[in-house]
Amino acid sequence: RTATKPDSQDVCFISKTGGRETFLGNRIPFRPAQVVNEDGSAAGRVEALELVTIGQRKGLGLPGGGPKQYVVDVDTPNARITVGDESKLFCTSVVVNNIVWSDAADAQRLRVNTDVLVQSSAHGAAISATVEVLGDAEVRLTWREPQRRIAPGQSVVLYEVTNSFVLAGGIACAN
Repeated sequence: RTATKPDSQDVCFISKTGGRETFLGNRIPFRPAQVVNEDGSAAGRVEALELVTIGQRKGLGLPGGGPKQYVVDVDTPNARITVGDESKLFCTSVVVNNIVWSDAADAQRLRVNTDVLVQSSAHGAAISATVEVLGDAEVRLTWREPQRRIAPGQSVVLYEVTNSFVLAGGIACAN
C-alpha cells in the first residue's frame, strides 16, 4: 500500500517552507481565539485559531500543574476553543462526506453495516469499523470500540476488510 511507503507519509513539502505556521500564514490570515473550559470559563488564549486541532495539548496558553487538558472542540465562526480531559476525545462514530468510491458498485454493495478497515492518519493503523452509506457521497463509520475523534476536515480512507484494496476516501465532517 502507498500509505506504508516512507516517501508517502505526512506533508513533506511543509518542512521546506519554514513549517506549518509559515506555510499557512502565507496563505490565510490567522485569528486569535479564546480558550475556554467545558463550563465556559476562560482558560487561555491563542494567537492563531487556524493552527489548533482537535486533540492538541500544547501551545494553548494554559497554566501548568493541573490535569492534562486537550482541545475537544474548535468553534471557528466564534473563535472559541474548548478544552477538556482526554475522555472527551473518544467517540464511536464519524460521518464522512465527499466520498469518492474506487468502484461505484461498492456504494450500493455497502449500504448497511458492512465491515471495513478505516485509516485517518498516515502514522496510524487501519481500524475495524462498520460502514453505513447515507448518500452517494456520505457514509457513517461506527467503531466496535470508542476511538479518538477524527478532526473535521481530516482525510479518511476505507479499505476492504482484508486490507488488500481501497474502497473509498473522503473527508471527516462530524462525530
